[in-house]
Amino acid sequence: MPETVTLLIAPLAADDTATPLSSTFREVDASEPALRVGELSTQRGDGIFETLAVVDGHAQEVGPHLERLRNSAEICELPAPNLAQWRAAIDTAVAALPATGEFALKLVLSRGVEHGPAPTAWLAASPAADFRGVRERGISAVTLDRGLAHDAAARAPWLLLGAKTLSYATNMAALREAHRRGADDAVFVSSDGYVMEGPTSSVILRHGEVYSTPAPSGAILHGTTQLSLFEHLEATGRRTEYRDIPVADLATADAIWLVSSVRLAVAVTRLDDRDIAVDADETNGFNVYLLSPRD
Repeated sequence: MPETVTLLIAPLAADDTATPLSSTFREVDASEPALRVGELSTQRGDGIFETLAVVDGHAQEVGPHLERLRNSAEICELPAPNLAQWRAAIDTAVAALPATGEFALKLVLSRGVEHGPAPTAWLAASPAADFRGVRERGISAVTLDRGLAHDAAARAPWLLLGAKTLSYATNMAALREAHRRGADDAVFVSSDGYVMEGPTSSVILRHGEVYSTPAPSGAILHGTTQLSLFEHLEATGRRTEYRDIPVADLATADAIWLVSSVRLAVAVTRLDDRDIAVDADETNGFNVYLLSPRD
């Protein structure tokens, strides 16, 4: 079986229930050109995406990822995606992948060619990076000023802060800056002194027996992995909360994790110039759960 799968998708209207779904996407050779020169996703980053994990033949958290894709489309004023069509495309791609191993599956919906008649959409699946080492040993991180107040989304909705857009240049620049500072990753903090998120992850802190994450105010992306992990914690009798987290709380946390769909849960072992306590058993428990089939 191939280890990479790319499907081009002809987007259906959200309310189209008559068109046969399998007729609306086709597999293409990932090494061959498939997008047009005028494609706005490459020219302007004018589109949205989701990345979900495929673990041993199971696509993780498909429903939450598709709901977030729909939310991003609404924020960016893109046509609402037909979620049944996207789910069918995901099922087709997963069926073509090997039955064992970890894969990253990316969904993209772009505004299309400038002045064109319709959006452009595609799905691409490929082997995930090997994150077993960082899941075990953890990572170092630095705090970086995001340059925005934590309530910026309410005052400036045109910044699209609650959408997962293709405009990821700032996020990638933040990771390069973290590497220049000798760290593996970054934690964004707001200009008015609150914890936000990582460039590609959600932040979870533990103080005593309470697990907290920044309140989903719209200035951060509400993480699907964080949501799933909080559901697991609550189901096992542990207390979780969403709140505005002052930056000072990073220094008093008993443990800090960055969580994301493909890397899963990694413990922060050092933040800026401070060592952070690591609960290796709990981190392992998180990842055992996150690697289990989750819908």
